[in-house]
Amino acid sequence: MADPDPKALAKDVAAREHHVAITKTARYATLGAAGPGVRQVWFVLHGFGQLARYFVRNFAALDDGRRLIVAPEALSRFYVGEVDGSGSAQARVGATWMTREDRLTEIDDYVGYLDALHEHVMKDVAAAQPAAAKVEAFGLGFSQGVATACRWAQRGRARLDRLVLWAGSVPPEIESDEDFARFRALDLTFVLGERDPFAGPSRVEELEARLRARSVPYRLIRFDGGHELDAGVLQGLAG
Repeated sequence: MADPDPKALAKDVAAREHHVAITKTARYATLGAAGPGVRQVWFVLHGFGQLARYFVRNFAALDDGRRLIVAPEALSRFYVGEVDGSGSAQARVGATWMTREDRLTEIDDYVGYLDALHEHVMKDVAAAQPAAAKVEAFGLGFSQGVATACRWAQRGRARLDRLVLWAGSVPPEIESDEDFARFRALDLTFVLGERDPFAGPSRVEELEARLRARSVPYRLIRFDGGHELDAGVLQGLAG
């Protein structure tokens, strides 16, 4: 049975919504280990409808002993596509960082989650390092993960040395000089496919205008592809 139209329901019922904080177990996937040779930790945020254990495989070429790749999985999972009760066993499962429903609470939840994961991982990495070793923390967001990475960089406690935003843009609510303050301190890179239907010329121009207006330094990389990760560009970013 489908849920009723919220507008129609509002005419008849004056319901009040409430929130309660709970403990939830989050899942993440990794490539590499927190050994003494690690000099970079990449936190890679998947796109809409993806799962961490599959998304992290895109970064296999970067797993060379000097990098630890950490793929957090979004907190909300769902069956992808139209599924009835009898078909759920065969349906693909994906995860989403948020929807329009209760969006501000979901943003607070995933920023807190990513902060906690960053602290947990970086503590383990630091414990394995020689005293003078420097370890950089990178954030990479893909598609829906771009907005997630931006909000984390802006609002979270974690400090990232570098931020790569791939196949997406800065969310519209980030607009003031204060909002962009942390971005000015980052090594910021945007990566867009030339044939990405979500990155047409007008959207790219709008993005660049927003960044220039707030004096945010950035690098823009274009590649011959669509809404996808590109192995060659990833290798170039890794250096």
